[in-house]
Amino acid sequence: MKYKEIVEAKFLSRPNRFIAQVEIEGKEITVHVKNTGRCKELLIPGRTVYLEKANNPERKTLYDLVAVDTPIGIINIDSQAPNAVVKEWLMKQDYDLVIPEYKHGNSRIDFYMEKGEDKYLLEVKGCTLIKDGIGYFPDAPTERGVKHLRELAGATKKGYKAMVAFVIQVNSITEVRPNIETHPEFGVALKEAIDIGVEVLNLPCHVTENEIVILEKLP
Repeated sequence: MKYKEIVEAKFLSRPNRFIAQVEIEGKEITVHVKNTGRCKELLIPGRTVYLEKANNPERKTLYDLVAVDTPIGIINIDSQAPNAVVKEWLMKQDYDLVIPEYKHGNSRIDFYMEKGEDKYLLEVKGCTLIKDGIGYFPDAPTERGVKHLRELAGATKKGYKAMVAFVIQVNSITEVRPNIETHPEFGVALKEAIDIGVEVLNLPCHVTENEIVILEKLP
């Protein structure tokens, strides 16, 4: 996945979860943040951030903040990027059918796939929280994430091959663990899902200021 037009800026502040104040060539402007998560450990005043220029010139905010430069490298924080790169990746695999946003039970699962007689359900999670070389998810409590894990666990009992994929939105990190300090219930739900047969995929990525692409699949 490549962004069309990227502009470098300096992060100043984040008045709320939807917008940020940044500085471009000495001028302070308001930009949209493409991630409603906390990102407190990432969006620190003075850091270099990367903005994508919006297609609509009539929009109130002319840029979207999509990535931030950190001591461990550029971290993509675009919450839409994980699904986009997974779709690109799935189309290169040998599935006979790939359907995004698939309604299953009481949830909308990110992807439904078929390969021969096998039917797959895949839920995608983006990982931007890194501690000591390990990725952690979630960075904030997510009841929706717990619900999806339980939907996947239930699907395995009906014959589906269910998977949850963690897209690691920074270079050189290959493992994601449940962030039980922030949301213990997610860790419990993940363990229960694994025990029932849900497969966990870690998807390391190559990340630059204007690109994110999945490198490989790791168990």
